[in-house]
Amino acid sequence: MNDTICAIATSVGNGAISIIRVSGDDAIEKVNSIFKGKDLTKVESHTINYGHIVDNDKVIDEVLVSVMKAPKTYTMEDVVEINTHGGIAPTNKVLQLLIKNGCRMAERGEFTKRAFLNGRIDLIEAEAVMDKINAQTDIQNELANNQLNGKVSSLINSLRDDMIQIISNINVNIDYPEYDDVDIITNEIMIPKINNLEEKITKILKESKNGKLIKDGIKTSIIGKPNVGKSSLLNELLEEDKAIVTEIAGTTRDIVEGQININGILLNIIDTAGIRETNDIVESIGVEKSIKMMEESDLVLFMLNNNEELTDDIKSLLNKLENKNYIIIINKTDLEDKLDLTNLNINKDYIVKTSIKNHQGIDELKNKIIDLFNIKEIETKDPTYLSNSRSIGLLEQCLNDVKDVKEGINNGETIDMIEIDIRNIWEKLGQINGTSYEDELLDEMFKRFCLGK
Repeated sequence: MNDTICAIATSVGNGAISIIRVSGDDAIEKVNSIFKGKDLTKVESHTINYGHIVDNDKVIDEVLVSVMKAPKTYTMEDVVEINTHGGIAPTNKVLQLLIKNGCRMAERGEFTKRAFLNGRIDLIEAEAVMDKINAQTDIQNELANNQLNGKVSSLINSLRDDMIQIISNINVNIDYPEYDDVDIITNEIMIPKINNLEEKITKILKESKNGKLIKDGIKTSIIGKPNVGKSSLLNELLEEDKAIVTEIAGTTRDIVEGQININGILLNIIDTAGIRETNDIVESIGVEKSIKMMEESDLVLFMLNNNEELTDDIKSLLNKLENKNYIIIINKTDLEDKLDLTNLNINKDYIVKTSIKNHQGIDELKNKIIDLFNIKEIETKDPTYLSNSRSIGLLEQCLNDVKDVKEGINNGETIDMIEIDIRNIWEKLGQINGTSYEDELLDEMFKRFCLGK
């Protein structure tokens, strides 16, 4: 981190402006060496300065240069941002000049990585930076804001504080058993503390399901036989002709995807190939994909034809929905009713009748989705949750470890062994917010960032 890095911080292409960001101990001097205007080494911090970028005597572009001196910057290093005109040629030329004058091209996410390593943000806040960039809805933006301002980090810090108190009490008991004014750590004292810790972690994990829902959306598959109206439903939900609709069975042979926003939660909808036995090799691959997609989805919209009797293969698939979030859509209600669901083990509260042809039932379907995932409740709450798979996975490990500690206490393990297990949980919590970390983890995480951030 002793070198000075640079990168284009805006989208590459034609636009009003482009921003080239430079960070490092020599950032101001290196930009000053290609800048014609005020002496940037002598200007006040957090000022914008007019001038030109030059290559020897040749003017490359008219620019505004922002100078921000450490430590009050994003990376806590000296940072300079060059605002050029938004053409590809001048932007690239300025970048080339910086590299020619000793700057190094930044790696993906390296500015944010430096902000973390220099102590400006923790790992939860660093992940939130990318969430902020990728936010597509207001509630996703609010979730990222709460992670950026430290609200989510405080949840993890509180857990670590609880644990360090337990660890400290145990260590005092082990190292200074002769002290009369120190509480002796017994099962009667330890078990309530561990139970309290387990309850807090369980609560955070439960609420973090909402965080992941907000961030990633609901993976939704539309399942059913050919010509039941799956592609028409997708088009109706998207309000565009995304999928091809014909009377020919097997028209949809591969998945077709789209996305809609329901009260701030994204539905990532996949229209699948109609499920039936077929000798067509391409169509049969599509059918296999459909069944696999049904198993992997957060929500299954299973479509049935009101004008057809149930076949054994469809009954078999419906029985597999028992442990899934699903809504049964009975389509073509404008035709004669031949469908009998009496003997099926399905939740009748999540049946919606539609006539896609006549644009009927779509609002009821959306309301069922809102009800099934408690979207109204999520919408009205302050979204202070973990939302990244890495953090949630680590916290799930911590919960399992806490349960093991409880079992160890009940089995009469020695207090020094219990202390080792509790300390391991404390360190694992530290991996969530980056108090402890491995270099490989950082490299892998920041590779997912865009250049210039």
